[in-house]
Amino acid sequence: MKTSATAVRSWLDARAGDMAALLERLVAVESENPPGRLLRRCALVLHEEMARLGLSPEVIEITGAEAGLEEPCLVRGAAGSGEKIVYFHGHFDVVPAQDRRQFTAERRDGRIFGRGTADMKGGIVSMLYGAAAAQELGLLGGGRIVIHLVCDEETGSVAGAGHLRRHDMIDPAALAMLTAEPSGGGIWNAARGAISLRVEVSGREAHVGMADRGVNAFLHMLHVARPVERYAGELAARHTAYPMRTGDAPGSMIVIGGEAAAGSNFNVVPGSAFFTIDGRFNPEEDLDAEHKRLTGLIEEAARGIGAAVTVRTTQFQPAAATGPGHPAAVTLARVAGEVTGEPARFEMCAGILEIRWYAQLGIPAFGYGAGRLDVSHGPEEYVDEAAMRRCAAVYARYAGELLA
Repeated sequence: MKTSATAVRSWLDARAGDMAALLERLVAVESENPPGRLLRRCALVLHEEMARLGLSPEVIEITGAEAGLEEPCLVRGAAGSGEKIVYFHGHFDVVPAQDRRQFTAERRDGRIFGRGTADMKGGIVSMLYGAAAAQELGLLGGGRIVIHLVCDEETGSVAGAGHLRRHDMIDPAALAMLTAEPSGGGIWNAARGAISLRVEVSGREAHVGMADRGVNAFLHMLHVARPVERYAGELAARHTAYPMRTGDAPGSMIVIGGEAAAGSNFNVVPGSAFFTIDGRFNPEEDLDAEHKRLTGLIEEAARGIGAAVTVRTTQFQPAAATGPGHPAAVTLARVAGEVTGEPARFEMCAGILEIRWYAQLGIPAFGYGAGRLDVSHGPEEYVDEAAMRRCAAVYARYAGELLA
């Protein structure tokens, strides 16, 4: 493996400029989500580069997707041939920028700054070049890397990764899946599940001079939210057994009122109100049971005061986890350690990851990328160029070991 490791690093180092140039091109496409714009344009940039690298790309249009996405699509490609599969999975949508200048990539001090460099257009570059290196250097034996690049991870991934599942485009017999999330060189072998709710409260409008004839939906909203606040405190005290990075809270998390509104005017009793609930649940939690309890708390509180309440579930995504002792995990940790020269660490991601779409089918799935979570989504987002190449080397060698 030493010869292969040297060959992979040499292949990638010789293409450092090409990798940086591709990332600069990707950053320049303002694929912000929300609202989900310029998605096809970004997909075409990826298609062009994948074709140049010999990765057999196709752009797949997504129909019936959630409203608001502009020309939703995904890009699918492959390196190698044969029945055994390793999936490389990424997303090319990015969170909205703080400044439009973030869409002009800037290279300085060995880093590339710009929106999406860490999360995760830089990771996509690493995956594409890792796959190309593995193919050109003959590391894949009788297997293949299948590449999935999707358009809506930042808003739930129902259109992109969900399309893959709905159309049976993920083979449950695959040996492993990697996604280039900004794990900072750690291995995210677990991620939380998610429950999101929209709670709508109906009342009756009345002018302030006849307020006694109205039904105040805002006050009813406050009443039904209080038991959720107590529930959130209870969840925060339930700690996961999975290792997490320093500073990450080990308890499940809930945000109450991330979005909220009520009424039509300052001098009118509010006849309607709504608020949202967004939760991230540790893998140890029974998501069905927690969903039932959460909605039950709201409905019980509403019955207690005769409030008219409707609870709508807007997201329900299970947690995902692959044990560090799984052979696919052991191999990834060893390869990453050999490439970086440091022991690999397993961690649970504090949020949700698209590993869930693969883990639900029994595929060992991991997040591993060069980007750093603490700069992702921020005004000074960047990725280290040398780390991009190291990750690409890990991807190439990992696929090679599993598929040889």
